[in-house]
Amino acid sequence: MMVPRYDWTVDEVLAVIERPFHDLLADAHTCHIERFSAHSVEAAKLLSIKTGGCPEDCAYCPQSAHNSTGLTAEPLMDTKSIVAAATEAKAEGATRFCMGAAWRSPSDSQVQKVAESIEAVAELGLETCVTLGMLTASQATTLSHAGLDFYNHNLDTSADFYGTIITTRTYEDRLTTLANCRDAGIRLCTGGIVGMGETRRQRAGLLTQLATLNPHPESVPINLLIQVPGTPLHGLPEFAPLELVRTIAATRLVMPGSVVRLSAGRASMSEELHALCFHAGANSIFLGERLLTADNNGDDEDRRILDQLDTTLKV
Repeated sequence: MMVPRYDWTVDEVLAVIERPFHDLLADAHTCHIERFSAHSVEAAKLLSIKTGGCPEDCAYCPQSAHNSTGLTAEPLMDTKSIVAAATEAKAEGATRFCMGAAWRSPSDSQVQKVAESIEAVAELGLETCVTLGMLTASQATTLSHAGLDFYNHNLDTSADFYGTIITTRTYEDRLTTLANCRDAGIRLCTGGIVGMGETRRQRAGLLTQLATLNPHPESVPINLLIQVPGTPLHGLPEFAPLELVRTIAATRLVMPGSVVRLSAGRASMSEELHALCFHAGANSIFLGERLLTADNNGDDEDRRILDQLDTTLKV
């Protein structure tokens, strides 16, 4: 069994990504089945509990107040409505319920309101995950005491490409929030986005940053950019599908014990691309027809693809 490393360099990770394709997939799949079943994937459900109006200027995001996407800002959902959505998610086969709020850095009172929803969702027997923006140490502790299992806070890309995508929050801000959550006993869900115009080396830089966290993040979402009209990244060349497969495989090899989530962008992916990504080590997906504000595959399409691959949802 591959022993996890925490001393990866960008050159080493780039060399992994650039291995001959069939060798890369064979090694990634071998690594994957040493720790996980090749025939099941984790199912999560993601709900936008506070949509739009975010003051961050993330170039990919339709919820940014800097981007003209026609999205209407909405207030924080009440706990009763959130629990109703979580109950439905559990019935659909989800084992983790993720709640996202379009904030830069929530107030203590906002965190307390979300904490109440976390407690209520946890009572349903679901794992809980939230993404609320930057957190202070005390806010992370509040969420931990509420029973939060995971905090999602993506690094998005490498440090040297980050300023091209976001200027309102620093890379160090993101790392500080991850450290605050880890110190509070919350498991980490952190990954990035591919297809934003970054180079292979910059993708390697992202994976290196994640793989040198000790311990590795428990969940690593790999998102394929969804090009939304009105965002600065709309109109970029299409990301090469096999480059996504290489990224998934490299993620598996440098973080062998992490759950790798094939995340945003799946609605545009063929079943063959799904199959290659699962073979390369992806073992988690989001269920449902919506992913925050974007289209997602939908349960019927996911079950059709999984049936083709003799794969089930993990229970």
